[in-house]
Amino acid sequence: MQGEPLFREHGKQVAALCWRTSHKHGSGIEVLLITSLNSKRWILPKGWPEPELGPAENAAREAFEEAGVTGKISAKPMGRYHYLKERKDGGGIPCSVDVFMLEVTKQLDDWPEKNSRELVWLPLDQAAARVVEPSLRQLLKDFRKPQAMSRPRKSAARSA
Repeated sequence: MQGEPLFREHGKQVAALCWRTSHKHGSGIEVLLITSLNSKRWILPKGWPEPELGPAENAAREAFEEAGVTGKISAKPMGRYHYLKERKDGGGIPCSVDVFMLEVTKQLDDWPEKNSRELVWLPLDQAAARVVEPSLRQLLKDFRKPQAMSRPRKSAARSA
């Protein structure tokens, strides 16, 4: 069969694992899940990167557009998961998603996709139980509150 393929060979997306400290739950951490637009399954805010932004900035943009949250984004991904993105015309795109931690400092009352998605804050174990993708579930189970984001990093190259 000639012409356009039914799907891309592989897609690369970015996501934000949005988290906050909570005193309601034993672990002290809650993460944000949103529903996908079509299948309504629980996911992290994610999307295709815009070329004019770096990967971390793209993940932060997705968190704002899809969930109305802002905060401190990690410079490097905390991990990666894989899933098959379904296409409207059938077929799918195997995607790898680089996940950046976003410590949420503000949740807005209004945002671009507010009326298109549901969102929920959950403790890590409950969030992991709601997601379908096995590698995303494992990423959530392995997540620990990042120490590096809350205090300055020491450089090994310099000594005082």
